[in-house]
Amino acid sequence: MRQVEDPVRAEPETSRFRATVAYDGADFLGFQLQSKGRTVQGVLEVALAQVTQTTVRVIGSGRTDSGVHARGQVIGFCADWRHSMEDLHRALNAVLPPDVAVLDLDRAPEGWHPRFSAMRRHYRYTVLNQPLRSPLDRRYAHHVARPLDIRALQAGSRTLVGVHDFAAFGQPTRGESTVRELFDARWRQDGPWFTFDVVGNAFLRGMVRRLVGALLQVGAGFWPVERVAEVLESRTRALAAPPAPACGLCLMRVEY
Repeated sequence: MRQVEDPVRAEPETSRFRATVAYDGADFLGFQLQSKGRTVQGVLEVALAQVTQTTVRVIGSGRTDSGVHARGQVIGFCADWRHSMEDLHRALNAVLPPDVAVLDLDRAPEGWHPRFSAMRRHYRYTVLNQPLRSPLDRRYAHHVARPLDIRALQAGSRTLVGVHDFAAFGQPTRGESTVRELFDARWRQDGPWFTFDVVGNAFLRGMVRRLVGALLQVGAGFWPVERVAEVLESRTRALAAPPAPACGLCLMRVEY
């Protein structure tokens, strides 16, 4: 089987593709391929190999952690395919497991890269705030029994918007810079359901879950609102709250 190494640097006989993928991350060890364990990248590459009869490398817009979900992960790959786009789309979904689906598929423009061409990434974190846990929601929401104050949550999240050094809330996935820009960060409440939507140019490893962990300390009354800014300015992860569980996090959309 011929190895296709890079979706961006395709061989002349190959076609370059981009696709939007959704997955339930509960039974995956994250997106990125690992030597052992089930990953989203691994499942996608197995499906592509089965359909195209070649070894195809998949690159994602981001490397979601173990247990994190996605509604709008974007991938790129190169493959030899002489049939229609619709046939490839249908064939991939036919062989993929039930917890992964290709939502759309198209040709990738010249010079496009699923990660480096991305301008904005939108994550959502879901919290179920009620005294008793919900077994049916445990895979997709973090249960918090202590009452949360939506006004405190909003005040804390406003501190995060803008260009900041987020070293206290994560580790860089590439290079050494920990400076990122958040365009929006806000909470919404619908009865016992709290959702945190955050949009940024890029995120550090574990950053969203650590931000949520800190904000929940504020919302539950354990931290004053000012503590979020203090931790941010400290650039020290030891001062941050523990990260919120992976189950509540979902990659919603990637913009180019």
